[in-house]
Amino acid sequence: MTPPRRLALLVSVLALLTAFAAPATAETVVPKGFRPASTSWTGPGTGYVLGYAPCARSWCPALVGTTDGGRHWRRLGAPPMLLPDNHNHVALTFVSDRVAYVSDGVHVRTTRDGGASWHPVGLVGAREPFYLSKITETGGRVFAVLTTYGEGRGSTRLYSATAGSPVLVPVPGFGVTGSLTYGDLAVGGGLQVALGADYATEEYWTSRDGVRFTRADPPCPAGSVASLAGVRDRQVVALCSGSPGSPQPGSTERRLRHAPALGGVFSGSDEAPVAGITQAFGAASPTSATVAAMGGGTGFLHSTADGGRTWTTTVLSERGLALADLDFPGGGVGVVVDGQPDADGGSAVYRTTDGGHIWREVRIG
Repeated sequence: MTPPRRLALLVSVLALLTAFAAPATAETVVPKGFRPASTSWTGPGTGYVLGYAPCARSWCPALVGTTDGGRHWRRLGAPPMLLPDNHNHVALTFVSDRVAYVSDGVHVRTTRDGGASWHPVGLVGAREPFYLSKITETGGRVFAVLTTYGEGRGSTRLYSATAGSPVLVPVPGFGVTGSLTYGDLAVGGGLQVALGADYATEEYWTSRDGVRFTRADPPCPAGSVASLAGVRDRQVVALCSGSPGSPQPGSTERRLRHAPALGGVFSGSDEAPVAGITQAFGAASPTSATVAAMGGGTGFLHSTADGGRTWTTTVLSERGLALADLDFPGGGVGVVVDGQPDADGGSAVYRTTDGGHIWREVRIG
């Protein structure tokens, strides 16, 4: 074969490969009109955003991921989770680069192949109305916090199952009842579970393996609700929030508390700014923590770098709906979602690389 003919053949082959590659390349593009609903990060540079884009007079889910802190994004298989009409938060939780959960508070789906396929997860004994506020996986087991509402009476319980199970069941002995019940859990350096009722009762357990639990003194005193962060440099950080609307409408009294180790006794009385109703809490280190709060249609990120002695406040947009998914996956990197996809003001992901001092909007697409 002469050199010109070889060159012509090579050009033809490259053109053919390019033609077949075009659909795959197009699939990596973030859809037009994409608005974030939830974000989850497995490391400082590796993260995922579940969002929705307009389609056929509705909103279609789309899942994208990054491995370089948001400079580039790739398209992944999205879960078949509709955007709720009641504005429930659609929460995405990536446990690893292949294992993830998504829930709208009532329905749960999971993937164990990086989004190639999604499967429903059942909740044994859960009767509507209920709300699943958090789900995660650690130590080969899945854990979730589920609150059931009734006429003047409700309950919050811990659900669990082995990793990959199609159903979750209530864990005996892990539950509270009352007029108003709530709970939180945190992983990282061990598992923490806090359940409370009526700002009067609080139960708290810790576990290093997700199998054997130890009851410990609650992080917060009576009259407040605990928001948990994972173990940071062997220490534990928690936020104690009072009843919303106190000392004035649109505000919450808060204190930061620390324990020297998992299962240790919490102490401290450092006050956090009161502006806004507490939405989420996260800690980058034992001394660096951030509170996400909403008040008067404005989002606030209250951050401390000295264990709660002094605070700075970042005022976000006036989207006015919610702040969610506040988390610090490591290296001083933190993320949070502001707003909701179908709201007039839309939604956005914000990211910090200095433990919460400066937050910038992440460009997706």
